[in-house]
Amino acid sequence: MENWDKLSKMPYKEIKEMQDRKLRAFIANQIYLYSPHYSELLKEQRIDPFKIKGIDDLRHLPFTYKWDIAPTDEEPQKAKNFVIRPDEEVSEKYGHLAKMSMTGGKAMVEEKVEDFKPVHIHFTTGRTALPTPFVYSKRDLENIRESGARLLDVFEVTSEDIVVNCFPFAPHLAFWQTFFAGEKTKVAGFHSGGGKIVGTKNLMDAFEYLRPTVAVFIPGYCYYFLREAVKQGRDFSSVKRIFFGGERVPPGLKDKIKELFIQLGADNVMVLATYGMTEAKVAWPECPSHDEYHGYHLYPDMEVFETVDPETGEPVGEGEEGEIVYTALDWRGTAVLRYRTGDIAKGGLLLEPCPNCGRTVPRISSNIQRKSELKEFSMTKVKGTLVNLNNFFPLMMSHPEIEEWQVEMRKRNDDPFDLDEIYLYVATAGEVNREKLVADLKQKVLRDTEVSLTDIIFKTVPELVTQLGMETELKEKRILDSRPQD
Repeated sequence: MENWDKLSKMPYKEIKEMQDRKLRAFIANQIYLYSPHYSELLKEQRIDPFKIKGIDDLRHLPFTYKWDIAPTDEEPQKAKNFVIRPDEEVSEKYGHLAKMSMTGGKAMVEEKVEDFKPVHIHFTTGRTALPTPFVYSKRDLENIRESGARLLDVFEVTSEDIVVNCFPFAPHLAFWQTFFAGEKTKVAGFHSGGGKIVGTKNLMDAFEYLRPTVAVFIPGYCYYFLREAVKQGRDFSSVKRIFFGGERVPPGLKDKIKELFIQLGADNVMVLATYGMTEAKVAWPECPSHDEYHGYHLYPDMEVFETVDPETGEPVGEGEEGEIVYTALDWRGTAVLRYRTGDIAKGGLLLEPCPNCGRTVPRISSNIQRKSELKEFSMTKVKGTLVNLNNFFPLMMSHPEIEEWQVEMRKRNDDPFDLDEIYLYVATAGEVNREKLVADLKQKVLRDTEVSLTDIIFKTVPELVTQLGMETELKEKRILDSRPQD
């Protein structure tokens, strides 16, 4: 990996030259030779790996989709084909050295093999397919540590800070990215496992006992956690910054979080987001700012990002809205090329220096629409209309009268051939004019999703917290598709 201080100030021309060089070597020397999926694919497509001279040639490679990787009942081992596996070839290539020396040669062979050997696994949290494993080699773990150190550097976290990691303990990226970041930078941290592991009350006690300056959460659980803390009159005045991962963070939710922290004694808390995906094996930091959005800083020595037209797959210009496409650079373990994330960057890919911090590494717009949060891989048909259910998130998270919410899709009479129904469950912040709120929500949902709600059902906060699985699930269940399959 490159030195981050140097890389973050490097002119884009030099960054691109570095990426061109690394991509050429990665495809020719690793992907083509040792990745079962891509080796077969390139041969089938008659693509000469040595003609990939740089990132501008990525457009000549086919896309990779979720369904290419995700295990199925018919092909449960599909994900293994994306693991770089040179064990036999490395042993054969360096085997003569082992014969020359009983110690040094054997150690060299073992070192070459262990450079690729999987030692750590994360899983996707998708709801459509079976969980998909993404493996890290020992070398890859150094990458996730380094990316974590870079993330904390952008967020201006130092060894003087104390971090409480409130992500659920599980084999998924958010928890472990935070863990490895602290390990690399020697920042003191309590990796709690979240309310699902230690319980919400114990987690509040930990905040008051440890006096952390930084907290790391999934947004939905954080909002619930802080509301409960306010009810109990807790003191969280030590917190200076809070980072979110795992879900998108609408501006309205950020405002609600800041207001709750004020009530807990922590004034001027900076609320920041990260963008990450299991398929990329790291997360990227939002450039710190209280009121403006400058995008997520990327690590161009670890990956290449493209933005493409989601319909045609053709590249779009710098700063133009497009679907995010990810390509690994110089990883071991699981590695994907031209992976279609399904995430739409409204402000596109940005290559000019950051106006906020001056770093020169590329950025992805902060305004990302996370299609992957839905049950389907993309949008969903409701009442015969293709509906973007992501539009519920900013609408409901930002609504001043809504504390919790959930959307459920059903079929009338549970008949797969009958009409679609869509129900909105809401828990309000205190007493409200329900008739007025229902009219407001129906009008805004129709405006933002182009479908009419079947009904709005009022619940208490505890009822919805349980229904969402707030303290029992890895991610709360905001969108439920309960329609029977035909």
